Amino acid sequence: MTDGRLAALAAAAEAPEAFIRDATELLAPPLVPEIRLHVASEVVPLWQMTEDALGRHGLPPPFWAFAWAGGQALARHILDAPETVRGRAVLDFGAGSGLVAIAAALAGAAHVLAADIDPFALAAMRLNARANGVRFDVTDRDLVGEALEGFDVALVGDVFYERPTASLIESWLRGLAAGGMRVLIGDPERTFFPRSGLKRLARYRVETSRELEDNDVRNAGVFEVV
Repeated sequence: MTDGRLAALAAAAEAPEAFIRDATELLAPPLVPEIRLHVASEVVPLWQMTEDALGRHGLPPPFWAFAWAGGQALARHILDAPETVRGRAVLDFGAGSGLVAIAAALAGAAHVLAADIDPFALAAMRLNARANGVRFDVTDRDLVGEALEGFDVALVGDVFYERPTASLIESWLRGLAAGGMRVLIGDPERTFFPRSGLKRLARYRVETSRELEDNDVRNAGVFEVV
């Protein structure tokens, strides 16, 4: 690796917001044109760059750099039905780009916390919040298993990718719902998506990319844990 490449990666780790601005474009997701996000045109090069910048390999894809189908569906639903979050304390779990958190803030949520364990996601969320003129808190804590007292609504988009984590998250979300929190999930019904105990609230056709998905359009739903 060249000295210039090493310097660029070190700078990315130290100043992730500058790295994100340089590696992405500010664009509107197809289903949510009211919102703009810093998104990447290609997955693999950015994935490799973030792994190198952090000095860690085997990381999950840079979910923060794309507007995934479930998140777009959930954001669209919130903007179309703002009473879902208006005046409430809201958690956006596995927030990625912060798309859903931004939608909740625009819809009038009293307080929004966006949670993601990827340090680049936190930087992307801050950039995207500023680009849309909203504010919300961010955290890199792994919240799975916590009771989350003080929150009224949990919003969860595109988290059911792998069997072990999907099972843990599902159990946690069902516990939150049983405790009185409203839990909404946006998902194109991936392999490990829960198959019972959910009520479908909306369905959307979401334009996507074959680099991200297995089709140019995904049917994504918004579901409530019941």
